[in-house]
Amino acid sequence: MQQKIIILDFGSQTTQLIGRRVRELDTFCEILPYNKFPDDEEGIIGVILSGSPYSVHDEQAFKVDLSRFVGKYPVLGICYGAQFISYANGGKVERTETREYGRAHLQYIDTADPLFRGFEDKSQVWMSHGDTITAIPSDCHVIASTEDVKFAAYASSEKPVWAVQFHPEVFHTLQGSLLLKNFVVGICGSRQEWSAASFVESTVAELKEQLGDDRVILGLSGGVDSSVCAVLLHKAIGKNLTCIFVDHGMLRKNEFAQVMKDYEGLGLNVIGVDASSKFFKDLEGIDDPEKKRKIIGRDFVEVFNAEAKKITDAKWLAQGTIYPDRIESLNITGKVIKSHHNVGGLPEEMHLQLCEPLKWLFKDEVRRIGYQLGMPERLIKRHPFPGPGLAVRILGDITPEKVRILQDADDIYITNMQNYICEDGERLYDKVWQAGTVLLSTVRSVGVMGDERTYEHPVALRAVTSTDAMTADWAHLPYDFMAKVSNEIINKVKGVNRVCYDISSKPPSTIEWE
Repeated sequence: MQQKIIILDFGSQTTQLIGRRVRELDTFCEILPYNKFPDDEEGIIGVILSGSPYSVHDEQAFKVDLSRFVGKYPVLGICYGAQFISYANGGKVERTETREYGRAHLQYIDTADPLFRGFEDKSQVWMSHGDTITAIPSDCHVIASTEDVKFAAYASSEKPVWAVQFHPEVFHTLQGSLLLKNFVVGICGSRQEWSAASFVESTVAELKEQLGDDRVILGLSGGVDSSVCAVLLHKAIGKNLTCIFVDHGMLRKNEFAQVMKDYEGLGLNVIGVDASSKFFKDLEGIDDPEKKRKIIGRDFVEVFNAEAKKITDAKWLAQGTIYPDRIESLNITGKVIKSHHNVGGLPEEMHLQLCEPLKWLFKDEVRRIGYQLGMPERLIKRHPFPGPGLAVRILGDITPEKVRILQDADDIYITNMQNYICEDGERLYDKVWQAGTVLLSTVRSVGVMGDERTYEHPVALRAVTSTDAMTADWAHLPYDFMAKVSNEIINKVKGVNRVCYDISSKPPSTIEWE
């Protein structure tokens, strides 16, 4: 029986981060809307309540019936979760004149309590709340305080309940991982059996049972998720998997040929479709970003469906959907607020069932599975790339010539990033979450090359650091690297005479320009 931690989401921006921290402890967890505690409780060993954008006093505040799990399993409340447990059990939560936000240090720690075992004096934590607990339930006692927050953490003397007003899941809580380990492993008793090796073994067995001798179709994108999905399925059903890789003409330079070669080297049965002429024709004269995306999405579905229909004995459609995709497709009330881009588009008359072998994994876990499957590092470590490709990195309408310019400039940028070795011996490329080049085709700037005046396009380089793409900081790239890339692009790419670097973070900007 697989053990699992249930994380009830009250709307916090860091709920996914709690999940990732639990998974890092080799323990399976499931993130659910606050009001969707599972009826099937098999395997549950503990419950975590997340933070929330609301105050417990707000009319729209999310409330849960604690009796469903308090007393049955160990419970950890984080921020709003801690306040709600107190509020619901006779404690007091009050609004403060100022938000308690930022770094704080624990002035008092009960290191005899199992939650704080191994903690150092004055351990740094991260606060982010507008209300504060001013009285705790009668069966509870304080286990940690800061200079300003008496009830920074408390525990019940009668039930297995712990609560902290700070966020152990964030980087700035320096011993947050230890706290979560104390809860998940020490208190809940996790056997720490969730690993890449165990996932591959159990998933391959499940896929063999689920799919049998049926034919499966998978749409490949060249990205990490679909590639790992393909290799995992191939391990389970071999040649019964047929992959379709559509080239819409806006991939990176030489990407279609290189990815096809990589897939064939992995033994995958791949159909490569060059549909670039159709996409360029349908995009002609279109400069609105949303229209470009819709045309590319529509054309992709048409091309994919045309190829899929040729495989008349197919019974399943496989997709590389990962856990964050599924979490983000639901709000915390459980209602669908957007359909994920992987789902939909296939005509109903095809009667294909859906297979999503990666649906429980976070992005970093997908990469671990890739390594476990023996995939080439260049496929596993590839940066995320938008589905519409370079079309959303060209400001203005799309032409083959503009795509050529951007492909050449981007190839120089990414190749240099892959070849640049930092002082610690790591590739610069591996330190960056995502990098790409943007062509400002609606802008021309003056330049001088030789004795001639030029009037050509600028390009903007983009590189960000992130853990999940929900937030991102611009990457501080080395000056010598930037100088080399700029010089090489201007000298070698006809049509470009200026290179800029985007130093905006997300939020307020987005990673992609369109």
